[in-house]
This record gives sequence, structure tokens and C-alpha cells, in this order.
Amino acid sequence: MVTISSAENALKTLYLGVVADQLNIGINPFYAKIKQTTSDVWGKNIVKLVPYGLNGGVGAGSETGDLPAAAGNNYAQFTLALKNLYGTIELSDKAIRASENSAGAFVNILNAEMEGLLKASKFNFGRMLYGDGSGTLGETVNFAGNANKSLIKLNSSKNFMEGMLIDIYASGTTTPLLAKRRVLEVDRVNHVVKFDGTQPDSVLGSGYFVTLQGSKDAELTGLGEIFKTSGSLYGVTRSGNKWLAPYIKSSLGAINTGMIQAAIDHAEELAGSSVDFIATAYDVRRFYLDYLALSRTNIDYLNLDGGYKAISYNGIPVVADRFVDNGTMYVLNSADFKLHQLCDWNWIEGENGRILMQKAGTPTYTATLVKYADMICDKPIGQAKLSGITAASA
Repeated sequence: MVTISSAENALKTLYLGVVADQLNIGINPFYAKIKQTTSDVWGKNIVKLVPYGLNGGVGAGSETGDLPAAAGNNYAQFTLALKNLYGTIELSDKAIRASENSAGAFVNILNAEMEGLLKASKFNFGRMLYGDGSGTLGETVNFAGNANKSLIKLNSSKNFMEGMLIDIYASGTTTPLLAKRRVLEVDRVNHVVKFDGTQPDSVLGSGYFVTLQGSKDAELTGLGEIFKTSGSLYGVTRSGNKWLAPYIKSSLGAINTGMIQAAIDHAEELAGSSVDFIATAYDVRRFYLDYLALSRTNIDYLNLDGGYKAISYNGIPVVADRFVDNGTMYVLNSADFKLHQLCDWNWIEGENGRILMQKAGTPTYTATLVKYADMICDKPIGQAKLSGITAASA
């Protein structure tokens, strides 16, 4: 007989391990290559000493002269607050009671909920890898002639999916103008999103930004933050610390192997970093394949960990990702990235170890997965971003 207790046991013993594995290696090829570690986690923060430059205690001299003076390594202290990553499923009391005499029916209910959670988690955590931690999904633009107050027009719709719950903020504010509005429809051609309910007239214009529910300034510190050129990174100011500056080239034009090799050479020559992963927008991958065809170069394919496939640039996997901006390529050393975590994915437990808890005032039960973590790149100077890439000339 299916009960709340047996459902909890299934979630703890049968589903948790499988779900954790999927969320650790099944999000995307880049995430699968990042090492996950509990080191350098102190309380609610990540505090990490990162060496840069060289040890100064080396020199040449005469047979009887002074030995080189000691000058130890240079260190910088990176500091980040652990981010709180959640995923919640919901089961109705009616569904549990309807399947209490059929274990198979209940398993189907659980499977459907867990598959939905996995799909949403993979989408959003994959998106966070290329974000800057602000949680911004897109910014509103003017929508001339729009009389439907359930629609907003955006600069890009690639971060939106039907079913998401979103918040809308005015620029420079911390309280959402609209909160937890469910996305009903996404027009990916015109970049228009329809959500439930209506909005004030002011949101019909430009200058507002949209986040996932409750996620403003609370997401993983992704690549978007590393490739900023001002402010601070991991608590260290960029000004006066040139060793933090990655390789950035924009408005590059027609794709060619020279621009890619220049980024790789920069990482190797100036940072001692070995590039092992290239992430591109889908259009850039098409440009690269067309370039290889035009130059009559064979296309090599690679099988990656986690069951992923990729094309190759001199043995380096080239992977397209929907969350990379159009015309953009990231040239990376995945060994420089670590996901520092307090613990791996686990269920939030209440009294007596309960993980299925009744939602106040409703006949439903919820269970929430949690992970406290954030990502740090030990060597930002060893990474590269190329943008403004266009198709090769025939």
C-alpha cells in the first residue's frame, strides 16, 4: 500500500542518487567537465587563496656570491557566498490516495514529477553557467501598438520557456513590479512572452528586466561575470589586477582558424593554461562547419563524458550551447573551474526527517531538492571570449 512514508522512502533511496547524477553530469558538456569539491567552503562562504604570477625566489649568481633572496608566491583571496539552488516537486493528496493500492500508478506519478524537475533544472542550471549571477533572463524593449497587457517584448527570448515563473523589475530596484507570473507562451521569432495576468502600462516600454522567480542576484557566478571588464570579481577589484583579465575580442567578422588559434595561444603563452573546451552559439558552429567545408578540411568528431558528442578543433571539443549569445565563442580550460559546494544534492528535511511536507492551506505535498554551491575560475586570464563572429566568405 502506498503511503506518505513509502513515498518518502522512494524519494530518498531510489530517486535521490539518480537525480543527483543527472544534475551533476547531464546538464551540458561544460558542466560535466567541471570538478565539484567541498574544499574551501567555510560556513556560508567560499574563501579560496589563489596563486598568481611566479615565486620570486629564483635567480642565478656567482660561485661565492649571495644566494637568491626568498620571495614567495603571490596570493589573492577569492570570496563568494554559497548560492542556494532549489528544485521543488508537488504531489496532491488526491493523487496519492488514488494510487495507494497501485504501486505502479504511484511510480508513474513520481516519475513524471521527477522528469519535469530534471528538465527544468537542466535548463536553468545550464543557463546559469553562462550568466553573471544577476539572474537576468532578458530585458524589455518598446512594444509599439501593444494593447495586450499580458505580453512583453524582449531583447532575446532564448532564456525563456513555457511554464517558468518570472519576476519583472524596474531598473535599479530590488522589489519586483510583478512577481511569480507564469509564462504561458513564447514567440521565439518576435521575442514576445505572454504570461498570466496583466501588467502596469509602464512595463510595456523598455528598461525593465526579467528574472526567474526569487532569483535576482542569487544565481551561480557564471562566465558572464568572468568576462566583465570593470568592477570586481570574487571580491578582488579588476583595476590594478591585470592577471584577472581574460582574453576578449569583439567584432571579429568572418570565422577562421586564426582567430581561434590566437585565443588558444594567448591562454598557453601568457597564462600557462591548456584549452580543452570550446563552447559556441549554434550559429557559430554552423559558420565553423561551413568554413571547414569551404577549406575542404575533414570534420572530426569526439565522444565526450556523459554521452555527449562534439566536433573537433585540433582535438579540442567544439560544442554548441543555446545559452551562448549569437556570434560568440568561449575558449576555455575547464580544469581552471571548480564548483565549490557545501554538500551534493539532497532533500530538505523537516521534523522527524520528513521530506514530503504539506503545503499550508492546500491538499498538496511538496519535496525540495537543495544544493549550496557556487563556481570559481582559478585563472580568469586563461579563458577567452570571441564575439561578433560571422559566416566565412565563399
